[in-house]
Amino acid sequence: MALVDRDGVVVAANDSLGALLGTEAGALRERDAADLVDLASDGRTWHAYREVLRGRRSCFRCTRRLKHGDGRSLWAEVTVSPVPDGRRVLLSIADISDRRELQARLRHLQMHDPVTRLPNRTLFFERLAAALEEPAAPWEPHESHESYGYARTGRIGLCYLDLDGFKAINDTLGHRVGDRLLAAVARRLTECAAGDGHARGGGHLVARLGGDEFAILVEDSTGTEQLADLARSVLDALQEPFDLAGQRLSVSASIGVVERSGRGTTATALMQAADTTLYWAKADGKARWTLFDPERNAHRMTRQALSSTLRPAVEGGEFVLEYQPLVDLADGAVRGVEALVRWHHPQFGPLPPNRFIGIAEEDGSIVELGRWILRTACRQARQWQKDHPRERPLFVSVNVAVRQVWDSDLVADVAGILAETGLAPHLLQLELTESAVMGSAGRPLQALQALSDMGVRIAIDDFGTGYSNLAYLSRLPVSVLKLDGSFVRGFQDEEHANAADELIVEALVQLAHRLGLTVTAECVETAGQASRLRRIGCDTGQGWLYSRAVAPERIAELIGAEPLPA
Repeated sequence: MALVDRDGVVVAANDSLGALLGTEAGALRERDAADLVDLASDGRTWHAYREVLRGRRSCFRCTRRLKHGDGRSLWAEVTVSPVPDGRRVLLSIADISDRRELQARLRHLQMHDPVTRLPNRTLFFERLAAALEEPAAPWEPHESHESYGYARTGRIGLCYLDLDGFKAINDTLGHRVGDRLLAAVARRLTECAAGDGHARGGGHLVARLGGDEFAILVEDSTGTEQLADLARSVLDALQEPFDLAGQRLSVSASIGVVERSGRGTTATALMQAADTTLYWAKADGKARWTLFDPERNAHRMTRQALSSTLRPAVEGGEFVLEYQPLVDLADGAVRGVEALVRWHHPQFGPLPPNRFIGIAEEDGSIVELGRWILRTACRQARQWQKDHPRERPLFVSVNVAVRQVWDSDLVADVAGILAETGLAPHLLQLELTESAVMGSAGRPLQALQALSDMGVRIAIDDFGTGYSNLAYLSRLPVSVLKLDGSFVRGFQDEEHANAADELIVEALVQLAHRLGLTVTAECVETAGQASRLRRIGCDTGQGWLYSRAVAPERIAELIGAEPLPA
């Protein structure tokens, strides 16, 4: 301890302070107390110290690193407080090196994984946050690093990986072997990180985030190529078998790689991107690295947004139906229409079926949506019939997903909707894809048969692209084949026609007619295609030659009008 006057000069000091600073206590008299314990090194500390000297503050405490009299460094807690006489202050210095060392050891235990001895999740995110807060400023290279030209880039990279099949190793060989494997993997990852010639002076941070998940943080990355090289080296290193106390194990890893500017990036955003990219690597086949793709991620986000709003959209009236004419190739008369659903999304605008039908099938909302489409289409067909009682009524064709057959009572739905709308069963046609129909058995086949017995027409959509099990056709309650547009596109003009396509279509049409089926050609776009299809014997055509999908009011105008160009 030492007594200090209001000017900050030492008046008296005890022997302990002299011994701590490596001098006689008497030699400390008339020394500036701030110089003894480095109180002027930062403005905040200096201001607080001066406030105590002036009597404006009752006490002040700080921690300082000092040089002991024997040459070693020590951590000291410095306290400055007034003494009762009011003319002096007491400066006391306590050696807290042991306490600091214990705190450091406890922090190390708290911040490191006990199995691999790598930094844990807490320390990783602490380092990541610090890296993102650090401004991108010029950084002079250490003279030993001149050949590498280290410089602050302000960019950050991350390799986020987990082990493929680690759970199986844990479950079959036990957690002890699993822990040994994790420790061995950690050593190889550390070697890979240390072997990167572009690493900063402190090297890359390798951390275990939990389970079999690891991360390599690359501060001031030089670009995606550096991250790609690092990911490749990790995959190569992990491909080498591990010898663990007599156990020879092989393991691979999937790695998500993200590299971007640190400016404007948050730890949460970076980790979300890394987690998404790791998922892509696994979905693409595992044992590989995948680089974050903003476009792919935007598509995923859009898909997720559509999935979350699909069900409410049905109730909110965001879906509408458009109708594309089905034209008799013999006389150009409109015989029916195909109902095509559109989603008028409040955020993404008009969306065609291929943007959301697959999502609806995955999450099961196709049942509710399909029921709405069926009811709306039947009601519209019946309305056309009422509005034009003297004209031949149009049939309406509605696409049905297989999941609608499995997850709902399609037969009861159709019967109820026909009864509700008053539409005759023969004016409804249900379309299923070839792969779905050809693989039908059990309940789906029974449902199709019940619908056919009811009088509803069953059509196979996109015929010729799936199983093409022609022998199976005779056993199915099918009345219409819709030829896939890929065949029709080969029907250009006489000079550029694809002879093979024409032979295939002709054979399919003849077979269908022998089985009592009618044939509709999709994607008819030119008069030449229509002419060749008519000569082959195709019954109806559908495509832009006649009309795109249009609003129901436009279809009403076609009823009873002049035939479309055949």
